[in-house]
Amino acid sequence: IWRRNVKKLGITRTSLAAFIAVGALGLNACGSSDADSPEAGAESGDTVEVTDMADEAHTVPAEPESVIATDNRIFRTLAEWDVELSAAPVDLMPADMEILEKYTNNDDILNMGNHREPDMEMVTAAEPDLILNGQRFSQHGEDLASAATGDVPIVNTDIETETGELDQEFRDQTALLGEVFGKQDEADQLIADFDEALERAQEAYDPEMTVTGLVTSGGDINYAAPTTGRAVGPLYDILEMTPALDDEGSTDHTGDDISVEAIASANPDFLIVLDRDAAVGDGSSAGAKELIEESEALQDVPAVKNDNIYYMPGDFYLAEDIQNHTTILNDLADQWSE
Repeated sequence: IWRRNVKKLGITRTSLAAFIAVGALGLNACGSSDADSPEAGAESGDTVEVTDMADEAHTVPAEPESVIATDNRIFRTLAEWDVELSAAPVDLMPADMEILEKYTNNDDILNMGNHREPDMEMVTAAEPDLILNGQRFSQHGEDLASAATGDVPIVNTDIETETGELDQEFRDQTALLGEVFGKQDEADQLIADFDEALERAQEAYDPEMTVTGLVTSGGDINYAAPTTGRAVGPLYDILEMTPALDDEGSTDHTGDDISVEAIASANPDFLIVLDRDAAVGDGSSAGAKELIEESEALQDVPAVKNDNIYYMPGDFYLAEDIQNHTTILNDLADQWSE
């Protein structure tokens, strides 16, 4: 609850922590100077106090010896910070992302498989002292707790994509990871890069330009509704984009059914497209570019006719992280500026 309230006041997790720290120093100056007092700060040598994305407080080890991470949105950040993992759903990591090779090509990491049939025996075998859980594995929190031995903190890193505040969700998630691993400066830099890209895209976008979000999967062209639509939906809110089509939609991983005739009737000036098969397909289905640009029904749509189409990074379906969103925002800023 506090996280939602401080958002309304424009206070970030980092600035709130700084405010609390200053208050704690003031209290110490008036009272005991004992370093073990509750007012001494969030970090106490061996442990760190954090509040996760579900607003739950946790005491986590300052230097964890066995870390399990399940959230696709944090793998790249952990890899950039050289965080070692003892177990993870390696099957859900982009196989061709170079930074993740320290995980995908590491036989020492116990592979939990995927979220549909996770191998919880790997959790027990890893003997974790810290679990970071989110995105596709959010549903398995209780199973993780049961599989882990002892009282292991399970820190919720999941972000909410339908709040209309995707930008703040990423700031909070990244700041949380920085607190957990003592990488506050690195977290601040990731957030700064994201904010700069967001500002560029906001300034470059013309609200008179109508936008439609699409998801291609298994040879089909599906719809990504504003706010709720997979991948593209949350961008409408943070960029204040004007939808060409404002039908209801869902967070379904393949998008929602729509006919190409309905897309053509909406007459969008710009298309933003997630090619799901680019990340998880077996090559048997046509890609997004072929499906859209060779569709006879879409040839007279302004976005297609004028080549105003943005295809999200090929690994995005498996890496919906702050880094990929920063890339997307910069790419859109560049394309819209042209």
